Amino acid sequence: MRQVAIVGFPNVGKSSLVNRLTGRREAVVHERPGVTRDRKHMEAEWNGRQFELVDTGGVDALDPDPMASAILDQVRAALQTADIAVFVVDAKAGVRPGDEELADILRRWGKPVIVAANKIDVGKDMPSAAEFYRLGLGEPMPVSAAQGLGTGDLLDRVVELLPEDDDEPGREDILRLAIIGRPNVGKSTLFNQLVGNPRTIVSNEAGTTRDAIDLEIEVEGRKIVIVDTAGMRRQSKVSESVEYYTTLRSQRAVDRADVAIVVCDAADGVTSQDFRIAELAMQSGCATLVVLNKWDEHNLSDDDLAHERAKVQQKLRLRPRVLTAAALTGRNVQRVIREAIALGDKRKGRVPTSQLNRFLGEVIEAKQPPAVRGNRLKMLYITQVGEEPPRFSISVNDRTRVVRSYAYFVENRLRARFNLDGVPVIIDFNERKTRRSEVNMMPSKLRREALAAENGEDGFFDEDGTETGES
Repeated sequence: MRQVAIVGFPNVGKSSLVNRLTGRREAVVHERPGVTRDRKHMEAEWNGRQFELVDTGGVDALDPDPMASAILDQVRAALQTADIAVFVVDAKAGVRPGDEELADILRRWGKPVIVAANKIDVGKDMPSAAEFYRLGLGEPMPVSAAQGLGTGDLLDRVVELLPEDDDEPGREDILRLAIIGRPNVGKSTLFNQLVGNPRTIVSNEAGTTRDAIDLEIEVEGRKIVIVDTAGMRRQSKVSESVEYYTTLRSQRAVDRADVAIVVCDAADGVTSQDFRIAELAMQSGCATLVVLNKWDEHNLSDDDLAHERAKVQQKLRLRPRVLTAAALTGRNVQRVIREAIALGDKRKGRVPTSQLNRFLGEVIEAKQPPAVRGNRLKMLYITQVGEEPPRFSISVNDRTRVVRSYAYFVENRLRARFNLDGVPVIIDFNERKTRRSEVNMMPSKLRREALAAENGEDGFFDEDGTETGES
């Protein structure tokens, strides 16, 4: 897909303009300069033409802060893959030295550049855009990211300058992996190791990542999207509005993901906040994998690792696997990605009905269903009725006889039998009520099962132990 890089000095309204052009509030916007740091790709469409907008951090070449140098590297990387650059300037502030330095980079870039004079909120301010002719990048276009003024003309110009799309096959169903966790546990380092290059800025300063950064990569011939997210702390400890919005973007990234990789610091083990983050992923329907990062730095023993795994198995209903990794050196990172992809496949997979019903017979044989007020629960048959996440329906004679402890027993046995640890599973217990006319039209095995349920008998086995349910 063709790319359009949005570049400019800090606090000129780049992210606001990106949100206006895409029609979505995906980029974090704040009056404080320097909120955007990494480059963020977002799909846009105009007049039937699809392309990607790449939001970048503000460039100030004279800023001595090491973070400014890292942001400039990210902007240069965005320009390497972009087909057009939209150079956003502040029409109210006029031309500044930083604008001229970035304009010099763009003149030598050799591809089309559009100058967008932002913050022209009323028509009478339009003549102020003419000052930016002196940058030597063509006619400036007056726009207002806040009011939407001139954004349609800007998109017309973008589409006009975009090269024709290459013939590409239709987009397949791509697996989405979100890397989540507390601040400063190594999420961005792990992200960079997985994608094979320094795609996001890494720093010892907590809260370096502000946006949720999506990147499509190919693993063993398969396309997946990996999402790096901002660190999530307890709501009571979020004191700044910037952190509130970055946490909100992280939560939305989890909502869109198939698999959540929960990164923990091996020095702290799996903390209560790590458990909260994993529960957030579970509530969003994500498959979950727990990764103890930096384990080589802290010399974790086998007993320590066994203790952390036991804690996870005890406290998280999904019973996710706990892997160790060293994101800084890349050790075990490929194992993490393979396991995450396998989890995503299980979340989208189906289990044959015949296998499910054999499983149900084994469950009944291992532990009889409970009796409530003298009447025993009868589980008749099971089938999978949905994916992403897997959803199963168990037909029973009376839903009021289903007790929570037995439902958890069935769920845990289901996970163990079909290797669904870490995958969210939904089990519905549906009371079966069948009309006599429908029974007569059933195949013989199902008819015997329905009649047995009606008579309060076990629908799976005859008196001699012969299986009578679906096979």
